[in-house]
Amino acid sequence: MFAQIIRGKVSDATAVDATFARWSIDLAPGATGWLGTTAGVAEDGELFIMVRFESAEAARANSERPEQDRFWAEASKNFVGDPTFRDSTDVLTDVRGDLDSAGFVQVMTGQTRDEERTKQIMLETQAARTALRPDILGQVGVGHGDGKFTMINYFTSEEAAREGERKEIPVEFRPAAQEMMSLSVGTPQFLDLRTPWLESPK
Repeated sequence: MFAQIIRGKVSDATAVDATFARWSIDLAPGATGWLGTTAGVAEDGELFIMVRFESAEAARANSERPEQDRFWAEASKNFVGDPTFRDSTDVLTDVRGDLDSAGFVQVMTGQTRDEERTKQIMLETQAARTALRPDILGQVGVGHGDGKFTMINYFTSEEAAREGERKEIPVEFRPAAQEMMSLSVGTPQFLDLRTPWLESPK
């Protein structure tokens, strides 16, 4: 799987929303290998976009379409300054429900000292985390190298997410949670998308 993450400040969230709505109608049907898009503008005006494709080749073929080039020329006018782009084939998905139905999406960026051990812990605790947090519809993790990552968490609602955050971690899950924290480098950063734009092939 391939993912591209785009981030940058925008001046008008409503205009951006309308622009991407046109992509869903006019360009999505011809985007071979496209798996889904998660996007939204945070309260501080930062736009987050993650587009997933079956492969880097499929993503490149989409980017080379003339209509995609025209779309991006129009969409880029919404940015204040230059956006950042990060491509990755290190993509892990944990889908428990319909991601497109999420009422709240939280993006976490961070870094781990040990990528392989972190992934192992995530796999080993998947069942326990699912039972603990039924409000989470799924997660998509994107690795950027050097232990840096972006984790996109999909929730049924922000209210359910905040309630889930207050839950006490079960005793049997605490060692794994503590190890995850010990592997973390610095403090993770969070971006809340309260009105997410979610789209995938129908």
